[in-house]
Amino acid sequence: MTTYLLAHDLGTSGNKATLFTDEGRLVASRTCSYPTRFFHGNWAEQEPDDWWRAVCATTRELVADVDPGRIACVALSGQMMGCTPVDAEGRALRPSIIYCDQRAEEQAHSILQRIPMADFYRIVGHRCSASYSLEKLMWVRDHEPDVFRRTDKTLCAKDFINLRLTGEVATDYSDASGTNAFDLNSFCWSDEVLRLAKLDVRLFPPARPSTDILGHVTPEAAAATGLRAGTPVAVGGGDGSCAGVGVGCVKPGSTYNYLGSSSWIALTVDRPIVDPQMRTMNWAHCVPGYLHPSGTMQAAGSSFQWLQETICTLEQQQAREAGVDVYELINRQIENSLPGAGGLIFLPYMLGERTPRWNPKARGAFIGLSLATRREDVLRAVLEGISLNLGMIVNIFRQHVPIDAVTVIGGGAKGAVWRQILADVYGCEIRKLNVLEEATSMGAAVVGGVAAGVFDGFDVIDRFVRVDDVVSPNPVNQAVYERLMPIFDRSYQALVDVYEDLAGFVS
Repeated sequence: MTTYLLAHDLGTSGNKATLFTDEGRLVASRTCSYPTRFFHGNWAEQEPDDWWRAVCATTRELVADVDPGRIACVALSGQMMGCTPVDAEGRALRPSIIYCDQRAEEQAHSILQRIPMADFYRIVGHRCSASYSLEKLMWVRDHEPDVFRRTDKTLCAKDFINLRLTGEVATDYSDASGTNAFDLNSFCWSDEVLRLAKLDVRLFPPARPSTDILGHVTPEAAAATGLRAGTPVAVGGGDGSCAGVGVGCVKPGSTYNYLGSSSWIALTVDRPIVDPQMRTMNWAHCVPGYLHPSGTMQAAGSSFQWLQETICTLEQQQAREAGVDVYELINRQIENSLPGAGGLIFLPYMLGERTPRWNPKARGAFIGLSLATRREDVLRAVLEGISLNLGMIVNIFRQHVPIDAVTVIGGGAKGAVWRQILADVYGCEIRKLNVLEEATSMGAAVVGGVAAGVFDGFDVIDRFVRVDDVVSPNPVNQAVYERLMPIFDRSYQALVDVYEDLAGFVS
């Protein structure tokens, strides 16, 4: 009799629910979108109840055609580094401040007045930054005291849904390692960091392995989702670590690149990668015993989406008339521009930047516009700018480990044009999997399968995915990007003071 695994991936734009068999077959997937409110230049919030409605809707659709009693486990992955304050009853007290929100600069600065950045980095594996849950919770304390007074716990996205499903509160090591409050040396909440932040450890949920069973679906959650009451729910993991599982990055020596709204490059290692400039981060992996270093940029697919929505109105109209994907038409235009985009550079810092800049005030820019610049050059420059920024992350990791191939997943990996640009910028093979947008929830499903005892270990991912396309670098194009990379870097450096001055004009 077939056994099913149900996974949810709470992403930036929506929730993707997937149902797999224990043999690795994708039965069905459903997606339900929800909005993000962007405001004040670099603030970003979502409604936790929107997450729950999306989980309920997609679950009901998926279980309508199967016996819910054959679902062995439910497991979630979710966007990391958020701050969702809940009261003692588990109710969200305000909108969730999500990962890309940068409002908590003052709070990060207050911590760094008490500890050198390098010492902080050695404890948590990350810079002290406005990007993280710790600093965001401090912002709530400092600016919304009534909310903070009623806060019982601060939760990440998947932990909020797990609470609604089971009534149990916990997080996993991977999400905990994205809060800036978790000691990666001891795998527990850091007393020193919390003392510096002036926060009580009781505000943070217990941290447990991803493969623990958190609890079981309550009767109330069963009525809302269509699941059977008593179905096991795994602790699950953050989206970065679950994607690492879903892409097969479960042992040292593998590297992958997620291309979504944000984008990251990550590897699996057995010891931290300590970058002297602290440009990259170390996370706990969903796979016990391993770490998952990564470098993350804020606005990868988001920059491409901005291009589509603001500049490509012609392609939008043509796509509607022809019934094709608008990005397919944009990619055709990009192919009409040569590598280097006619000397046009795009800085993809539309939401500030994490790796490698760590500058929340950074902004996007086109540099090199002239009367000879063609429309297709502008389009190509956007993809090249995103890729060059990611290429800087690859080069940082190459100082510590060899990288001969990178596996790509996420919606951005669909485009052959982008994959070729990445191969040429990275100077290595780009491998595309047969499954791109389900990889993160697939990783969560494997976590759930291990948690429920359906699988003996993480090597089972080979049942789920395979490489179906390999792109090699073009030596001529590679030489162009090697010349362009330092110019790209200097372009950003030249604008650092300008970004600082422009910050006063953001409303």
